[in-house]
Amino acid sequence: MNQAFAEYLAACRQRADLALDRFSKQIHSEYSGHKDDSLSRRLYEAMRYSLLNGGKRVRPTLVYASAEALDPGCSELALDHIAASVECLHSYSLVHDDLPAMDDDDLRRGQPTCHRAYDEATAILAGDALHTLAFELLADCPGLESSQRISLVKALAAASGARGMVGGQFIDLSLEHHQPAIELLQTMHSLKTGALIRAALRMGGIAANANGEQLQALDRYGNFIGLAFQVKDDLLDIEGSTEVLGKQQGSDINNSKMTYPGLLGQGGSRDLLEQLLQEALMAVAVFGDKAERLRQLGGYIISRNY
Repeated sequence: MNQAFAEYLAACRQRADLALDRFSKQIHSEYSGHKDDSLSRRLYEAMRYSLLNGGKRVRPTLVYASAEALDPGCSELALDHIAASVECLHSYSLVHDDLPAMDDDDLRRGQPTCHRAYDEATAILAGDALHTLAFELLADCPGLESSQRISLVKALAAASGARGMVGGQFIDLSLEHHQPAIELLQTMHSLKTGALIRAALRMGGIAANANGEQLQALDRYGNFIGLAFQVKDDLLDIEGSTEVLGKQQGSDINNSKMTYPGLLGQGGSRDLLEQLLQEALMAVAVFGDKAERLRQLGGYIISRNY
C-alpha cells in the first residue's frame, strides 16, 4: 500500500469516527435532562462502546470512494450521514452476532464483546438502538432530495433484512456441521457480508446521482470485493494472530464453520482472491481515473492483515 493511499484510508477512518462520535453524542444530548436520563445512560454507553471501539471503517470508506468516483463535489455532510448510518448498521450486526445465541464470541476488535463488557440484555438493546439510529440518520440526511433519502433507506433496509445480513446469519447458523458446498458458502457470504458492502457503494452512488448503469457497475464491484473480503477473513482466521486480528484466531475451525480454506485450501483461496480482485477492477473500469480509490480499496481488502 503506497503512502498516499494509506493517508486516504486514515483520513476516511478519522472522518467516519468523528461523524459517529458527533451523531451518537447528539442523540444522547437530545435525551439528557429527562427525569430518567440516569437510567438510560448505560444504554448510551453500550452503544458508543460498540460503535467507537476501533474498526477498519471499510464500509464508510466505500461510501466516500463511490461518491468520489461519480461526483467529487457531493455534499460532505450528506456523505457523513450515510457513512455513519452504514457503520451503525454494521456495528449493530456485530453486537448481535457476538451474542451467546449466535456466535458466542468474547472478543471484538481487541476488547470484550458488548455482552461481556455490559450484559446480554444491554447488548441486545444497544444493538437495536444502533439499528434504528442508522435509519434516523438517513431520514435526516441533509442536502438531498426526498426521493434520494427514500432510495437510501430502501437500500440499507434491503441489505440488512432477510434478503441481506439477517438472512446470511441465519444460513450461517444453519450450516454448522452441514455438508460443505462452495455454492452454499457463497450464498451465505453474499448476504451476510456482501449485502452491506454493496449497499455502502450503492448509497454513495445514490448521493452522487448515479444512473442505472453506474449503480450496476458499483453493485458488480461490490459483489466481487464482498466475497473477497470474506475469503480474506477466512484466511486470516488461520494465518493471523489474536493480537493483530482483535478477535480469537481459529474460532471458525473451533466452531466447525464452513470456510473457503476448508473447501479450497489456502492456496486455492489465495487464487480466488486474485480472481475476485481482477473481476472487481473490470467492473469499475467504466469510471476511468475517478475510480482509482475503488481500485486501491480492492487491493487493500485482499492484502490486509486484520
